[in-house]
Amino acid sequence: MTTKAVNNVLVFLIIILSLIASVYGFFSNNVVFENKTFQSLNGETITLYGKGLYYNDSVSMVPQARAQDIVTLFIGIPLLVISLILVNKNSIKGKLLLTGTIGYFLYTYTSYSFLMSYNKFFLIYVSLMSLSLFTFVLNITSTELKKLEFKFGPKFPRKYIGIFSITIGVFISFLWLSMIISSIGKIPVILEHYTTLVIQAMDLGLIAPASILSGIMLIKNKSLGYLLSPIIIIKGATLVLAVSMMAIFMVFSGVNVSIIELVMFPLIAVLCIINLFVIMKNIK
Repeated sequence: MTTKAVNNVLVFLIIILSLIASVYGFFSNNVVFENKTFQSLNGETITLYGKGLYYNDSVSMVPQARAQDIVTLFIGIPLLVISLILVNKNSIKGKLLLTGTIGYFLYTYTSYSFLMSYNKFFLIYVSLMSLSLFTFVLNITSTELKKLEFKFGPKFPRKYIGIFSITIGVFISFLWLSMIISSIGKIPVILEHYTTLVIQAMDLGLIAPASILSGIMLIKNKSLGYLLSPIIIIKGATLVLAVSMMAIFMVFSGVNVSIIELVMFPLIAVLCIINLFVIMKNIK
């Protein structure tokens, strides 16, 4: 089986499984229990959602998960389909778009596997995490780096995109580090009944460093920068759109949302989308 055929099979499986997970996750609403609260190990009184697939998750976590499902269903999956079609036409735009979108699925279902309370879709989450990881690696390693920089036109704003990538990494780092450092000696409020800060660990350990590194390499005109920066921008656009949708869902669910989530994340999403168009426009 050729690399292209393997890639097609892996992406097809991701589409099918994520379609099942996102549709059921968002639309399931059967009542399991009502008004159930308990005291966490950290002494916090937690109210559980009590409905649907995420019944054992908190009332503040579920709107975020359901918002993520909506973004996966209406943005993530269509992007996978479109980019896969382009990849099969040997389009470098499609290759970068597919790799960045797979990065979104890898991040999403890794967080579901380790963060969400155990439910009957656990094996689907793990399967999606695994499929996304190997698809991401396959697409990264099958990209010819030495030829990639020549695919970008002379008007490509390399330094601007590089600085933007670095800024995103610094912003993410500052956002989470300020929250964690201010909570030293006490338990962060957002932890609720969960065991650790999974999203913050992923962002600080993977996303922020990758954003900063990709920006530096692009500014220095290194081949790897031409690969990583578009992927970071694409993944950033989908992820920040999901965070923006989460904030909206949380507001309608009566959950307190900070001004950063309501204003900054939608703004970053718009900037990521604009920069994504700039990148795609400058690829030959």
